[in-house]
Amino acid sequence: MDLLDAHLIPAVDGVAFGLLLFVVAAGLSLAFGTAGVLNLSHGTLYAIGAYTGAELSDGTWGGLALGLAAGTAAACVAGAGLSAATAPLARRGHLAQALLTFGLALIGGDLLIQLFGADELPVRVPEVLDSSVMLLGHRYPAYRLCFIVMAVLLAAFGTWVLTRTRMGAAVRAAADDPQMLAATGHNPRAVHTGVLAAAGALAGAAGVLGAPIIGPGPGTSENVLMLSLVVVVLGGLRSLWATFFAAVAVGEVQTLGVSLVPDLAPYLLFAAMAAVLVLRSRFAEPATAHGPAGPAPDPVARLRGHLAGRLRRRPRGTPGTAEAAKASGTAQTPGTAGTSGADRATETMGADDRSGAAPRGYGNRVPKWIGRLPGGTAWRQAAPLLVLLVVLISLPALLDAYSISLAGSALALGLLAVSVTILTGYAGLPTLGQTAPFAVGAYATANLAEAGWTVGPVQIVLSALAAAVFSAVVGPAVIRARGTTVLMITLAIGELTGAVVNQLKSVTGGADGLVGFPATRALWGGEGMLEESELYNYALVVAVVAVSVTLLVLRSPAGKLLTGTRGAEARMRASGHPVGRYLLVAHICAGALAGVGGSLMVTVQQYLSPADVGFEIAAFALLAVVIGGTTSVIGALLGAGLIVATRDWVAGSWPGHGPLLLGVLFVATVYVLPRGLAGLRGGSGGGNGRSPEAPVPEDRPPSAPAPNPAGKVSP
Repeated sequence: MDLLDAHLIPAVDGVAFGLLLFVVAAGLSLAFGTAGVLNLSHGTLYAIGAYTGAELSDGTWGGLALGLAAGTAAACVAGAGLSAATAPLARRGHLAQALLTFGLALIGGDLLIQLFGADELPVRVPEVLDSSVMLLGHRYPAYRLCFIVMAVLLAAFGTWVLTRTRMGAAVRAAADDPQMLAATGHNPRAVHTGVLAAAGALAGAAGVLGAPIIGPGPGTSENVLMLSLVVVVLGGLRSLWATFFAAVAVGEVQTLGVSLVPDLAPYLLFAAMAAVLVLRSRFAEPATAHGPAGPAPDPVARLRGHLAGRLRRRPRGTPGTAEAAKASGTAQTPGTAGTSGADRATETMGADDRSGAAPRGYGNRVPKWIGRLPGGTAWRQAAPLLVLLVVLISLPALLDAYSISLAGSALALGLLAVSVTILTGYAGLPTLGQTAPFAVGAYATANLAEAGWTVGPVQIVLSALAAAVFSAVVGPAVIRARGTTVLMITLAIGELTGAVVNQLKSVTGGADGLVGFPATRALWGGEGMLEESELYNYALVVAVVAVSVTLLVLRSPAGKLLTGTRGAEARMRASGHPVGRYLLVAHICAGALAGVGGSLMVTVQQYLSPADVGFEIAAFALLAVVIGGTTSVIGALLGAGLIVATRDWVAGSWPGHGPLLLGVLFVATVYVLPRGLAGLRGGSGGGNGRSPEAPVPEDRPPSAPAPNPAGKVSP
């Protein structure tokens, strides 16, 4: 009883906080589960209501009612606008939606600060509610008890609307069978807009009512969004009551957990989120899609033998071509007329990749030396690499010291973006968690420097090794999932890593970060590099080596097998390939590359803070990949440079508006460059007229074939 008495107030606070999260998460669940929109700007909708309610609050019932009406209406309108903004992306999957809504969140956050200021606003409630009541012998704020009652009534009302009214039936039909809904005379588009408007209204109302509990201020929207995502993952998308209980559990962990187990509380939420997602991906998918590859059945073995015999009778291509062709082509049974998918894949992934894109219809009969002529395709593919390298080498002679430092930071972020390209573009695993191995490499380098290990190559190798080990540990949790589940799992891994960074002060310095460690030496026996030009040249050499190795691997038979895994996973498994092993190796290699990028960042900046390895950097890396094209390594580097230039250089001429400029860049990229910069070169990917740089549909089931199986490696 003494223990219960001591923790009674935190427990009730947890209920109040959980119910606040429930109101927000109910809207997020409605938008995602019914309208199919992964809305990363939902926290901004909450902030709109919170700021509006705080601005109109005057301590009277009329002020509270006016603030509630205005805040709910403003967020409702913003939700309807979000419906219009995401409508053109309906067929592009959740990755484009996530980037667009994150950009809108950056824009909305900047505009709110310009309107209401950067300080936390005070919120005044009616005098009756601004008092305390006795609760089991303890004084407790009356407003929080009132909020608990209102949230429970809202849950009951929402459940009644969804299950007992015609409006709720239309909403459920829009999620389950929009074609049938249209056949009954309802407009699915109107229902979609109404759902997002209702989700915005819920977030706005939660902002107004929750402002006295979580006051509006910088960082509030991000915190509310992350916790709401945890609630949605734990509660699912089908039941408001499941969301209700998940929200209460999250609220208790956030308040009572801090009181009982303060050292573990920061990890519990995202660890639970990751565990639930991993279990769902393990048990919800068919065993044939995600289980370990076993012996193929006899009919498949006979089909493989038949295909192998046909391929052996064809002119020989490059090593590994047949394997990749069998994986990414469409196998055709004997007696079917026309060219088989395996033959087409052999042409595009064999001769084309070795000597450039061969003219259609010639297959392997085109002499290899044609692609090596000065005007050949091989030269045209190498030209962008050479031009980019010449420009990068000449930068120290053209830029001032600050700009050179920014260029070095862009190279570090570029390696992170290339690692995201490997996972998103080639392995088909869209990720928001590559900042985790990036952080491992960064903190490894900082601690090595503190310990006296200041030689650059040593730092690079050990940091890459540490990041690779980390990726090997978390990889099995990632590679079994697909689509949006991968985004959520990797997001949870990134947030867990961020929690460790903030808690493990002896290694990371906590929120203060690390600074003052010895400078890196380029080679043994040299002096520490302090000049910006020296640091930049070192970063450039490391980046060139890392990117060259990456391109060689992606163009090798191993890279073709990875592309085949992305394009036709079911066929790869059926032909006996250990797909899980391929994906795990890709995850480990991408993690090692991210670790190299983290090491470079520390060397160039000479300091390290949690903000350098947070969620925002993960979103920037994913944006860099989308800017360049999901399978373009050069495009990822250019995208990273554009982001750093916008965030630090362009924003310098308009102080305080960096998030706004980055938000505009997010939105413009999603709309203007659906295939990235690589897509501007025109489609030449195979015989279907599609560009090989077209993004992979991230919500593709593991057993479904990709729309363009014969994809090429883009430099």
